[in-house]
Amino acid sequence: MVEDDPWVGRVNRALVEAETGFTVVAQAETVRQGRELVQALEPDLLLMDVYLPDGSGLELVQELRGMGLGFEVILITAASDLASVQRALHGGALDYLIKPFQQPRLREALGRYRLRTSVVEPNFTQSRLDRLLGHQGEERLPKGLDPLTLEQIRSALMASEQPLSAEEVGSRVGLSRVSAWRYLEYLSESGSLQAEMVYGSVGRPTKRYKPR
Repeated sequence: MVEDDPWVGRVNRALVEAETGFTVVAQAETVRQGRELVQALEPDLLLMDVYLPDGSGLELVQELRGMGLGFEVILITAASDLASVQRALHGGALDYLIKPFQQPRLREALGRYRLRTSVVEPNFTQSRLDRLLGHQGEERLPKGLDPLTLEQIRSALMASEQPLSAEEVGSRVGLSRVSAWRYLEYLSESGSLQAEMVYGSVGRPTKRYKPR
């Protein structure tokens, strides 16, 4: 995370680490510190401000990528001018958050990162590619279901060689068993998944799901 305001940095760190599966490995307050830390740690995801005391976060991202370092970047900045937004998006930014932002918006950005890095299929259908790029089309989800979480669950099931229970899916995507069950039931009822009851030698049967 590169953020020149220490207080904002602490707040953003707490928001990020409140999301399952994310850990802030280091914080920098300048371009120089950011360059050194990214080169040393090679993080998977970079949260970057634009206005920094010794330069531009956008130029730092371009410089680091020119070194061959592979990472995704989310801009979190007060820079709302067209030139900054266009430069960030043309440079491959995963998302762009304008300060001040609400935690659900950061959650959405992190969910987009999860979605992009969870793709395992060697080939795409158009509908799957549309979901990955954020083109949700006309799919209307029941209240309380999040499209990015839904796609993470689809990816978890596609990546598994065996049918999964709600508890197993929940553990893979950071949801409770009940929350995962709601998504799985929606996918099952919409025809995307096949559900089957598995009976053990003792106890209640377990419902397992697999892609059709």
